Amino acid sequence: MYATGNKKMLNMLILEILKKYSDEDHSLTQQEIIKQLNRNYGMECDRRSVKNNILSLKEMGYDISTDKGYRLLSRDFDDSELRILIDSILFSKAISKKQARYLIEKIRGMGSNYFNIKVSHVCNLPELSRTLNKQAMYSVGAINDAIVEKRKIEFIYNEVGTDFKLHPKREAPYKVNPYQIVANNGRFYLIANYDKYDNIAHFRIDKMTEVKILEEKIKPLNRIPGFEKGLNLPKHMAEHLYMFSGTSVNAELKISPTMMSEMVDWFGTDFSIVKKSPECLVIRVLCNFSALEYWALQYGPYVEVLKPEALREQIRTDVNKMYSVYNS
Repeated sequence: MYATGNKKMLNMLILEILKKYSDEDHSLTQQEIIKQLNRNYGMECDRRSVKNNILSLKEMGYDISTDKGYRLLSRDFDDSELRILIDSILFSKAISKKQARYLIEKIRGMGSNYFNIKVSHVCNLPELSRTLNKQAMYSVGAINDAIVEKRKIEFIYNEVGTDFKLHPKREAPYKVNPYQIVANNGRFYLIANYDKYDNIAHFRIDKMTEVKILEEKIKPLNRIPGFEKGLNLPKHMAEHLYMFSGTSVNAELKISPTMMSEMVDWFGTDFSIVKKSPECLVIRVLCNFSALEYWALQYGPYVEVLKPEALREQIRTDVNKMYSVYNS
C-alpha cells in the first residue's frame, strides 16, 4: 500500500499496524510494532521513533491509547457497524455471489484482525436467491450518474426464462426519466417516468441490462401530476409495498388488534385508526391498488378489506380462484 523504506511514511505505516493488530481490548508494545514494521514493510525503526510517530498521530486527531501499550480506540466504522454492512450484503438479493464476496472482503479489511476472527464464517456465503444479472452493480452506478446529471437512460428490460436466464421482454429498449434508486425487499428499484405518460413507474434494476446514459435531459419530476412538490420517499414507499406501479387508493381494512405490529412494519405510521374495539380495528390507509391486493391476500385470515368495493371484489375473485384450485 505504501512505499517501503521511506521514513516519511512511518507514521502512516504505524497507523496501518494499529488498525490491523489493535482494538479497544488488544494493545501492542513498541517492540511488537517494530517487528510488524520490519515483517510487513521491510522498515527498520527504533523505540523512540515509534513513540514520536504515535504522538504525531495523536496530534493529528487519531484516538490512540498509550496506556499499557498502544491501541487504536476509534475507527471510521466500529465492529457492530461493519457487521451491519456485512449482513446487509449477505442477505441482499440485488448483487451476485461473486460481487457479494468481493464487497465483504473490502469491508473486512476495514476492521482489525480480531474483528475478522469473529466474522471468519461469512466467507461461506449462504445460497440465497441472488440476482442472475452480472451487470446489476454497473447498472446501479450508471443510473446514479444519470440521476445526478439529470439525463435520460435507455435499457433492455428482462424476465427470467425456463432456462433460468434473462430474456428481453421486448426487442426495443426502454427509454425513461430516472429520478430515484430505492431498496425494497432485498432488491434495488428505479423510480422513473415514460415521457408519454404522466405517472411514475418502477423497474427492478437487476432485470435491467445494457443501461446507457443519453444526452437528452430528463423531464422535471414536478411536471408529473401528484409530484409538483417533489418525491416524498417515505410516503411513496409506504404506498408501494411491493413496488407495483399504478394508482393508489384510499382503503379501509378490518384487522385484529394483534396485527398492529405488522401494520407498522409495512406502512410505518402513515395510517389512521378510525374504529377501535377489543375484537377488531378499522384502519384507513392510502396504498397502491395492486400492492394492497397482494398484501391482503398474504394476511388473508387476519385482514378484511372494507373499502374500496373494487378492491374488495378483486380479492373475492382471487379467493374464489384459489378455492377452485385447491378444491379440485
